[in-house]
Parts: sequence; structure tokens; C-alpha cells
Amino acid sequence: MTTSASTDAATLIATMGAAARDAAAVLATTPTATKAAALLAAAAALQAGSAEIEAANAQDMEAAGAAGLSNAMLDRLLLTPARIAAMAEGVAAIAALPDPVGEVITRWQRPNGLAFERVRVPLGVIGIIFESRPNVTADAGALCLMSGNACILRGGSEAARSNRAIHAALVAGLKAAGLPETAIQLVPTTDRAAVGAMLAAHGLIDIIIPRGGKGLVARVQAEARVPVLAHLDGINHVYVDKAADAAMAVEITVNSKLRRTGVCGAMETLLIDRAAPELAASVLKALLDAGCEVRVTPELAGLDARLTAADAADWDTEYLDAIAAATLVDGVEGAITHIAAHGSHHTDAIVTDDAAAAATFLSRVDSAIVLHNASTQYADGGEFGFGGEIGISTGRLHARGPVALEGLTSYKTLVRGRGQVRPV
Repeated sequence: MTTSASTDAATLIATMGAAARDAAAVLATTPTATKAAALLAAAAALQAGSAEIEAANAQDMEAAGAAGLSNAMLDRLLLTPARIAAMAEGVAAIAALPDPVGEVITRWQRPNGLAFERVRVPLGVIGIIFESRPNVTADAGALCLMSGNACILRGGSEAARSNRAIHAALVAGLKAAGLPETAIQLVPTTDRAAVGAMLAAHGLIDIIIPRGGKGLVARVQAEARVPVLAHLDGINHVYVDKAADAAMAVEITVNSKLRRTGVCGAMETLLIDRAAPELAASVLKALLDAGCEVRVTPELAGLDARLTAADAADWDTEYLDAIAAATLVDGVEGAITHIAAHGSHHTDAIVTDDAAAAATFLSRVDSAIVLHNASTQYADGGEFGFGGEIGISTGRLHARGPVALEGLTSYKTLVRGRGQVRPV
């Protein structure tokens, strides 16, 4: 990164940041109906521009294929007509959600007569740095707008054309509703210097949300001068308990791994109760028959000739591919111990008909999302009823799990008195 590039990037982000702050001041008091109208117009523009978005994405896909991107990355990048339609539907769904801005969280009164009211307010200007998935442009822009925040989006170079086409639809929505076009901005350069400038934009950007691989998230956490809401690896587990229904265990495990292997909610490690060897055999066979490579410990190796040997690294790997690791554990306690040692606090599931085992797992697994008898692929804001998500936070501060409208707000406390002064 040259000094000239750094200076140019800093100037660009400073200009965008100042415009975003002005837009954020407008959005903070924009009526719900106006924000919803902008989103509905944006959704219509996405539908109307589907052919143009698909054509732009085809160019990105061609370049990404030539650059040797992995199958998982290509799947994240791909926009089909169905995915574009789903993107538009997601934006429209966000328009219909309750507006969190101004919501009264709680009220109380003190003996001296002071009345307190805690209400939700926008965070301000949100910077989102993401890779591969162009749908993030629509999801992030829509969620930030509905929650009263301005945003600066910096997508990866592999999705640059797709992002520009989607962003144009969002801007059309803003214009239609009479809102500042700078409420949703897309960084116009793929120069990595722009990322550094965003991370240093203290006073202009209020929070940074990274969505991407380990390298991106690590850089953001190491260099950011503003708060970071991190979305880390999805090293997710499915634990099949001895009391699991066999058919359910097979269906949930296969769906968790293979519905879409490139999403962060995909299962990466299968844990099976040592007391249920027949379940182990049927679940592993189902994965193998569905085309998944399964890496196992020696005690499972004899169940099927297609199984391969796992090594120590497999328990800490996010494959994002048709590969899974599997091992036996000593009941629910063994599963909890394994997840504590190797999980990423993202999403973990138990399959069992034993209510006590399920309750133990749900209460003691320290992950943002913990499921009982359901696929890990439900780790998605849309499936939670949030309309979309800006990411899945695996930390413990501010917001955890799918971050949507509520997670993009803070609060302030309003205090109403009748002339009270504090005694000396």
C-alpha cells in the first residue's frame, strides 16, 4: 500500500463519512412510513433490474472462476433469478417489520418523582466490510435504513459488478422516497487501502461489521479504531444423542451439512453418542451416500469403507464444502466438552427425544444459536423472522446471533421531572 493510495483512500472515506453523518441525522427522525416506502421502491427496483443484476453477476462469476475461487466462494457469489427474487422479497419484508427507533424498552419512576424512559436510537453510521456475497449489499443497506442508520458498504473485488448493480436499486429506492442518496453508500474502489481508511475513521464511522474469512476479520479486529461487531467462523456441530429418532437424525444431519455447504450455518462436525452405534452407522451412510466426504476417528473407520481418517486439524476447521468431521462422544456431557474445546460459539444442535438431555445441551452450550431437533441451516436472520441479517455475531457484547434491526440500535434514557434538583 503506497502513501499516495493511503492518502487518496483516507480522503475518499472522509468525504463519504461526512456525507453519511449528515444522512444519519436525517434518518434518525425519518418516519417509519417513509423508510418503508424507500425499501419497497428498492425491492421493486431489484425485481425490475433482475436481468441487469444477473448479467453483472455473470461477469463476476467468470472472473472469479478464472481466478480460481473455491466452490464455496463461487456459491456465495452466485446470483440466480431465484436468489435475486429472494433478495427483493427480503428487502420488502424488512419494510414490513416493526420500526425499532423510538421503541420504549422500559419505564420506571424514582421516589423523588423523576420519571425514566429508556428508548431505542440508531447507532449512527455503520461501516460494513464484506467478501463474496453480493446479497449482503441489499440486506445490510435495507436493515441499516430501517433502523435509522446510514451505512458505508465495502464489498470484495470478486463481487464488484454485482454490488454496484444492487446498490443502484437501493439508491433508486432512496430517491423515490425523498431520502438522501448518501444514506446507503458503496465504496467505489476495491483498493485495500479503503479498508484501512474505514478502520481508522474514528468520529465518522460509529461501528464496523466485517463479514468474511478469518483474514479479513482478524485484520479488522487488529486495526480498527472504532468498535467492531465480529462475525467469526461457523465451526458448527450436530450432536446425535442415543435417544434421537433415527430418521430425524439422518434428515437433520444431511440438511445441516449439505443444503448449502458454503453458508456459515453449515454443520462442520458431527458428534454421535457412543451408546448408539446403530445411529452412527445410519447417519454416516446417509452423508456418504449424499456425496459428503466424512473424516472420522479410528473407532468409526470400520463402519464404511468410504470413510477417511481425521486428524487434529479437522476439529477446528470450517470447511464450507461437502466435507465433515465425525467422532463419538460420551453422551451429552461429552458433546458439551467437545464443543467447548473446538466450537466457535456460532451454532450448535442436539438431536434427541430426551427432554432432560436437550435442556442440558441448550443451557450449557455457549453459542449464539443453540437448536434442539432442527437443522443448523436455520442460522439465518430471515429464518428468525428478522427479514434479513447483517451478520451473525459470535461475541457477547451488544448483540449476539443474527444481527438485524434491534441489533443495529442502542438506547438513550429520557428523564422527566417537575423541577427536581439534587440535594447537596
